[in-house]
Amino acid sequence: MLHVKTGNSVNASAAAAGKEAALQVKDAIKDMKMAFVYSGVQYDQKEFLDAISAELPGVPLIGNTSFTGVITPEGYISSDGGFAGIMTLSDAALTVGVAGMPKQDGDPRKTGTAVAKEAMEKAGRSTAPNYFYMVAPPGEEECYLKGIEDVIGRIPFFGGSAADNAIAGEWELYTDEMVCADGVAVAFFYTDKPFANKFTGAYEETTNVGVITKLDGPRKLVEIDGVPAIRKYAEWTGHDMESLMLGNLLVTTITAPLGVKDRLGDLVAIRHPMNGNNDYSMDVGNNLAVGTAVIQMSGSVDQLINSVGETLEELKKKINGPIGALHLVHCGGRRAGIDSRIDEVTQQIKKSVGDIPFIVEFTFGEYGYEDDGNNTCGGLMLSFTAFGK
Repeated sequence: MLHVKTGNSVNASAAAAGKEAALQVKDAIKDMKMAFVYSGVQYDQKEFLDAISAELPGVPLIGNTSFTGVITPEGYISSDGGFAGIMTLSDAALTVGVAGMPKQDGDPRKTGTAVAKEAMEKAGRSTAPNYFYMVAPPGEEECYLKGIEDVIGRIPFFGGSAADNAIAGEWELYTDEMVCADGVAVAFFYTDKPFANKFTGAYEETTNVGVITKLDGPRKLVEIDGVPAIRKYAEWTGHDMESLMLGNLLVTTITAPLGVKDRLGDLVAIRHPMNGNNDYSMDVGNNLAVGTAVIQMSGSVDQLINSVGETLEELKKKINGPIGALHLVHCGGRRAGIDSRIDEVTQQIKKSVGDIPFIVEFTFGEYGYEDDGNNTCGGLMLSFTAFGK
């Protein structure tokens, strides 16, 4: 039987926050196989993690810095001095292998391969897991994923990219054995209990669709239908082009991002325009490909909030059996758009799942999959995961 506990802290001391959060879950340490850990960039992360490990010796930890806060059953957890959230999984029948490392030789795919092999070794297994969790920094998520899949194949996954509070590159990812800003960490889960992931942007498609005709690297969108990307987006949305320059684009597109549809139409992976450039190209938060269609999506702040409950209802239908815990990856950009109404997100969760333990992290990239089994990275998305009891 899966036993799950959550803890949190807003202590300004990294060590005190780690200890306080860990003490709230320590009574479940018997058969504790791992812990998801999330924190504010204000902390010295090694000091924070060492304090947790002192209370939970031998328990593998994995996680990252989260954008502005976390949500647990206690509510939205945040403070100017820092914050911490932890969720532990205890189950005699569960095996978990956790591994992480900085990027090796500048090659994220090679690093993904190495970390996958190490995670299997940590689990004492030579076979692929039933599913896995991944965390990486924003920028090369797809490459790390390819390296992992070179070892284990297309196994369902979930997770998100490390975040900070100001898109300033201050994010870090970590395990109990390492902390880095540029690398990857995974948790491989071996279990016979049910698992389900619902991965969605929960935006509405508009009729504004164009073909990507020019890129500069995988994440700079230069032209749509042969037209500068900013110009085409301005035509679609009615915005003045100059109002979409630099970081203005990131804020504007929270409620009107771009999307790319998978080959079967099961999933629209959201692509968040991040920066408007002087040549009217736009930097985008995930990889794109020339010759594919891009769709302008639409959603209000009300829809961003309500989609949390709606996505949880869809997730509950996907898992075959009772839910023991929920791991909810929520885009940091959506959280910024929701702003002071963040407590409504907590209300949505509790209304949908009741007393089921959960943790929410806010990320700068989200990972999941849909029915055809292809793992995908996106932005401005929800990756909601349920663990069976």
